[in-house]
Amino acid sequence: MSAPPKSIVVACPCCQARLTIDPDLAAVVAHEPPPPKRTVDDLGAAFDVLRSKSAEREQRFRDQMQAESQKGKVLDRKFQEGLKKAKDSPDPPKRPFDYE
Repeated sequence: MSAPPKSIVVACPCCQARLTIDPDLAAVVAHEPPPPKRTVDDLGAAFDVLRSKSAEREQRFRDQMQAESQKGKVLDRKFQEGLKKAKDSPDPPKRPFDYE
């Protein structure tokens, strides 16, 4: 009986993940993801980031509320322009059965 093939464990140079390679198959047989990296060094910096993102969300909400309050006026103006254009046009609008 032959001994089981030895696996080779390699650290990925890009992400530091651990890859287990089977030399007989010449393939990666296992992958261990790298340990998660911390995005901030201390808790105070993390709170500052959260506060700034919260303020940004609040500003976006206010902008959307303003746009929504003006939406009715914009639609009314578009309707009035379309109505004026239809009245000024000498040709009557085409009916659906005129296209056939």
